[in-house]
Amino acid sequence: MNSFEIIGGTRLKGEIEPQGAKNEALQVICACLLTDEEVIINNIPEIRDIQKLIELMEVLGVKVSKLSSETYSFRANNLDIQRIETKEFKQLSTNLRGSIMVVGPLLAKFGKASISKPGGDKIGRRRLDTHFIGLQNLGAVFNYSPDTNFYTVTAPHLRGASMLLEEASVTGTANIVMAAVLAKGKTVIYNAACEPYIQQLCKMLNSMGAQISGVGSNLLTIEGVDTLHGCTHKLLPDMIEIGSFIGLAAMTQSEITIKNVAYDELGLIPLVFKRLGIKLERRGDDIFIPTQESYEIETFIDGSILTVSDAIWPGFTPDLLSIILVIATQAKGSVLIHQKMFESRLFFVDKLIDMGAQIILCDPHRATVIGMNRQFPLRGIEMVSPDIRAGVSLLIAALSAEGKSVIHNIEQIDRGYQHIETRLQQIGAKIVRI
Repeated sequence: MNSFEIIGGTRLKGEIEPQGAKNEALQVICACLLTDEEVIINNIPEIRDIQKLIELMEVLGVKVSKLSSETYSFRANNLDIQRIETKEFKQLSTNLRGSIMVVGPLLAKFGKASISKPGGDKIGRRRLDTHFIGLQNLGAVFNYSPDTNFYTVTAPHLRGASMLLEEASVTGTANIVMAAVLAKGKTVIYNAACEPYIQQLCKMLNSMGAQISGVGSNLLTIEGVDTLHGCTHKLLPDMIEIGSFIGLAAMTQSEITIKNVAYDELGLIPLVFKRLGIKLERRGDDIFIPTQESYEIETFIDGSILTVSDAIWPGFTPDLLSIILVIATQAKGSVLIHQKMFESRLFFVDKLIDMGAQIILCDPHRATVIGMNRQFPLRGIEMVSPDIRAGVSLLIAALSAEGKSVIHNIEQIDRGYQHIETRLQQIGAKIVRI
C-alpha cells in the first residue's frame, strides 16, 4: 500500500492544467464497442480506473493502441462475446463501477450482455435499476443471479420505445442511449441526465452516424441506425479536478492559474465557490485564483445559514461536496453541507475533526461546518483515504495543515487523479509518495 507524506502550510504558486474528464472517458471508451471502425480519443487521463477499463476492452477483443501519452486508438472489429464468461472479465468488471457501461453497447451489437456486480467507491447505495429497466423497455430480457452476483440481458432485436426514467442517472442514461442508437425505430428518453459528459457522449455518437436530438436537455430522441462508423473525439477537462484545484488554492492561500478549463461547461461550480467567499477570475478559458488571507461564506438573503447541496445537472455536482466541506473549515462563517445522493460520503469528516475542524455530522446526509477563519489552523495527522473524492479532500486539508500528515491507501486517489503528487510538486507542494 502506497502513502503520501505531506508537509503542510506552504503557499503554492504557478499554473496547473486539469486532466481529461474521468467520467466522460469511461462512457466514450465503452461507446467504441458500437463500431467495427477505428475510434481515436484524445485527452485520456492516465489513472487507475481508465487503465482497468482499457484492460477490460482488451479482454473483449478490442485492439487498443497508445498513440501518445493522452491519445488512444480503439478498434472493436474482432470482439468475442463469449469472453464475458471468462474469469478475467468477471474479475475486472467487479473491480470497476464504470464497467456497467459495456452492457448497452454489447447488447446492441450481439443481442446479449453480462456483467458482474460492479465495484467502485463505497459511498452508499448506487443501484442499477435504471440501467436495466431502460434496456427492458427496448425489448431486453433481464436476469440476475444472487448466487453469482451476475447480471444478464438478452434481446434478439432491440426496438425503440418511449420511456420516463425514474432517476436521471448519468451512467444509466449513457447505457440506454448506447443501446438505443442501434435499435430499430425511435426511442424517446424523458428525465435523461444532461451533464456535459452525456452531451459529449451524444455528440460523439452523432459524429459516428447516430441520430440523437435534444442533446443538452433532459428529453432525448434517438432514431436508430443500422451501423456506426469511426471518429476522433476529445475529452473535456475534468470539472471535478478543476473544483479541487480551486479549493486547494483557497485552503493554502495560494495564487494559482488553472489552465484550459472549458469554463462554459462548468455550470454552477464557479458560483458555488464564490458563495463561499473565494475570489476567482475568468481569464479567457483559464481560472485565476489570487492569494486570499481570508474568505467569508455568504448567507441567504434572509440572513439564514447558507446550504450547499448536490443535485442533478445543472445543479451542483455531488463529487465536489467533499471539497466544499473542507474549504469551509477555514472560512469565516458557517455552512450546512447536504449530500442528498449518497449516504456514506460524509463519513470522512472524522479525520477532519481529528485535524481540528469544527464540524457537526447531523446525520449520514448532512454536516454543519463552523468556519474558523484561520484562527485555529488544521494540524497534520495520519489517516486513510476512504474513496477518491474524500481522499483528495483530505489531501487538500493536509497541504493547508501545520506539520506533517500521512495519507494511506492513496490507490483510491490514483483511481481518479493523474500523477497528482508530481503536478502539485511543480507548483511548490511538499508532498512525496512513500
